[in-house]
Amino acid sequence: MAGEPASTESVATDARSLLLDTASEMMCAGDIIDVSLSELSKQSGLNSALVKYYFGNKAGLLKALIEREWQAILRSVDALLAMDADPVTKLRIHMAKVVDNFFRTPYVHRLLMRMIREEEPDEAQRLADTYLKPLLSAYDKLIGEGVAAGVFRPVDPQLFYFTVIGAADRFFSARLVLRYCAGHDVLDESLRDRYRTHLNDFVVAGILVQP
Repeated sequence: MAGEPASTESVATDARSLLLDTASEMMCAGDIIDVSLSELSKQSGLNSALVKYYFGNKAGLLKALIEREWQAILRSVDALLAMDADPVTKLRIHMAKVVDNFFRTPYVHRLLMRMIREEEPDEAQRLADTYLKPLLSAYDKLIGEGVAAGVFRPVDPQLFYFTVIGAADRFFSARLVLRYCAGHDVLDESLRDRYRTHLNDFVVAGILVQP
């Protein structure tokens, strides 16, 4: 017996998600923060006109991708803050998650920064309010928990953001450095795991109250 035909709504959702997934895969593979619509059409198997239908234009597609990925990041941070765990454990979990997120989608932060830089001031402010300020606020809360518990130094949350996110962002956009200095440009799981441990140890050691 033939299965029931997929609803128009489910087909639309699948096509929209496929365009976003394919754009993400292309940016990861090419270490880029933009996509060619013709190449997107070729790799997704969908007509490029669907980009206009679902997103308005390529900028709308990229903005939808940013929204999807950053909302997932912020949900994860909210869940971290709600955990019944000590501040040091929360921080180590977050450091590992930061590295895992950059390994999975290394373009996310660079793309958001480009959008904020190129958008009109009102839209740039909306993007910052929606995605960056909640992360800074979360860092403020996490650091505050550690200070109150007597295990963290009172570190500026904004500088902490630049230290953590800046380090991870730089590392996962470093293929040229690896290619010409290490003889390869492969950011594989082994290198990810080594960097996860390295960043975690450096950040946690730097914020802990010294005996």
